Amino acid sequence: MQLYTKILIGLVGGAVMGGVAQGLQIEWLISMFSSLEPIGTAFINLITMIVIPLVVASLLVGTASLGDLRKLGRIGGKTLAYYMSTTAVAVTIGLGLANVLKPGGSVSEATRDDLAARYGGGALERMNIADNAPGWVETLMGIIPRNPVQAAANMDLLSLIFFTICFGAALTVIRADRRDAVLNFFHGINDASMALINWIMELAPYAVFFLIAAVVSNFGLDLLQGLVMYTGVVALGLLLHAFGTYALVLRFLGRLNPLRFYKRIAAVPLLAFSTSSSNATLPLTIETSKEKIGVSDEVASFVLPLGATINMDGTALYQAVAVMFIAQIYGIDLTLADQLIVVLTATLASVGAAGVPSAGIITLIIVLNSVGMAEHVQAGIALILGVDRILDMLRTSVNVTGDLTCSAFIARTEGETLMPELAARGAD
Repeated sequence: MQLYTKILIGLVGGAVMGGVAQGLQIEWLISMFSSLEPIGTAFINLITMIVIPLVVASLLVGTASLGDLRKLGRIGGKTLAYYMSTTAVAVTIGLGLANVLKPGGSVSEATRDDLAARYGGGALERMNIADNAPGWVETLMGIIPRNPVQAAANMDLLSLIFFTICFGAALTVIRADRRDAVLNFFHGINDASMALINWIMELAPYAVFFLIAAVVSNFGLDLLQGLVMYTGVVALGLLLHAFGTYALVLRFLGRLNPLRFYKRIAAVPLLAFSTSSSNATLPLTIETSKEKIGVSDEVASFVLPLGATINMDGTALYQAVAVMFIAQIYGIDLTLADQLIVVLTATLASVGAAGVPSAGIITLIIVLNSVGMAEHVQAGIALILGVDRILDMLRTSVNVTGDLTCSAFIARTEGETLMPELAARGAD
């Protein structure tokens, strides 16, 4: 049985059991799932523990293996252009759907007040986090780590990626014997990391079961009441982007069969759905790109860690819908100019969104402030906070799918031959 099948069984089983516990109010079962949730958390910690050694080793080897700094710049430029372009497309899709379907028009004043009261405290907490977040200048300067070891300890992937790329580039210009000694060491770390990932992933179906069961049994589907339209618009937008935008990229730019591609990578978005973290999913993302798609180590190790850090298509789309939803609830008419600001701000803000659960809520505050909705931030966040966990799962799945699509696209532009059975021409 394939890994993604096992994970899917665990996910569906957890949702069903959690739904039964919540629907029938079986308190002992709800309590049991809550007490067993640490099993899922332990799995996330296990797979997260391997992120730093894997990212450093694979990215260093990949960068140094490029051999030519011009090739590094070429791949880096194409990767950034791809990520920024698809993010802008995602935001546009979100705005388009929100303008047509108007999800905010379906929420009554009573529901609005109830949700605001219920989740107001959580909204205030996230506003405080956003207020203490560094500005754009500090964020850009923070990319350059003063201490790479500290950056690794803090899981500051963007800083660590910057240092590793610079170090890998430096290895390309030193004596071959000394360069090879360093690369052999990190090759060993990379291979050991991949072996450890395979061991950890054997636990994935069980961890997913307990994670999903705990979420559903504690919150149930009542979170969707009064927010069905909003949730549906976000979900529709994410599906259109995942199976529309990415499918077009795969077919016409990557020259791959999208359906076969999605089947090959299915375990990755399923795991991302369960963990709500691009970073926690990164080890499996890298392994899948190399083993299932056939992307070279040098491309996968460069594109995917960068994608887990800056490629947040799903997050950006969700932010666009959320801004329009909140504006419609409060009767605020966002002009075309305002919506263009949303496209720009959501695209840039998503780049800085950490690959951790619910980071999108924090960056959403930036987007709301950019269009003059500061006075509605706390109430607006409170309105959508109840369903954020569910939507966070969905948008993380889209994020990692975009990362894998990018790796295939970049590999193809570099003249790599991907898995023959994935080729669009002659495929079933």
